[in-house]
Amino acid sequence: MNQISPRRPVEAAPVVARINYLKPAASKPAVFIYAKPGEPQPIDALRDPHDVTIADGRPLARDLSLDEQGFALVPAPTRMRDFDDAAARKALYDCEVAALVTAATGARKVLVFDHTIRRIGNDNSGAEARTPVYVAHNDYTEKSGPQRVRDLLPTADAAHALGRRFAIVNVWRSIAGTVTDTPLAFADARSTKPADFIATDLVYPDRTGEVYRIAHNPAHRWFYFPALRPDEALLIKSYDSAQDGRARFTPHTAFDHPATVPGTARRESIESRALAFF
Repeated sequence: MNQISPRRPVEAAPVVARINYLKPAASKPAVFIYAKPGEPQPIDALRDPHDVTIADGRPLARDLSLDEQGFALVPAPTRMRDFDDAAARKALYDCEVAALVTAATGARKVLVFDHTIRRIGNDNSGAEARTPVYVAHNDYTEKSGPQRVRDLLPTADAAHALGRRFAIVNVWRSIAGTVTDTPLAFADARSTKPADFIATDLVYPDRTGEVYRIAHNPAHRWFYFPALRPDEALLIKSYDSAQDGRARFTPHTAFDHPATVPGTARRESIESRALAFF
């Protein structure tokens, strides 16, 4: 059970905010990663915005789990001082992320394989400085989850790993103070159905990946964590090979909080991805 210190004495009221869903289409949608920032994409015509109620998840934080809701809030102090320092991320932060994922999942081995820093207004379409994603999505699919294992491990090791349960977990934290601008929202995995997940190509110059975009479902229950501190982390289950009723995919998105005061410092964050082997 997660132990979060209760520093917020008053529960935040639910907010109504816009979530950008995707309309189902006759052909498979695609996002062209090499497009110039701001360049229209065919998938934009399928955007399906809905105003939804997003509840404060903090009162539930002690009871959230990756296997039930698909997301969790955990205490996560860090010794990192400069998240732009790639060498420090490898030497120090990889170990911190692995420890968080191990504690949350009980995995026998955790492999941290990716970090993405996001800053609003500084989008170079590279992994070092991307803007937040304002569409409901899940990072991996039935196809791309196993493919990530094949991409990262030697052939024999990958075959062995794919014969057992594994999961992919995202670890998200603020790297510039308390988050009051553009927080993340999460849909409780128990409120989703398989039909909500729309396989979508990510087309790079040299390869094609796959994510899920999310179709609107009025049954979705959305949550967020107000005033997220730098000593906390959000864990997101983005893939699980187990098909025994536990959460496998977790829709999530950045959103514009309606109470954000003009001039509020723009959030900066880092999300890290880890393979958890069981």
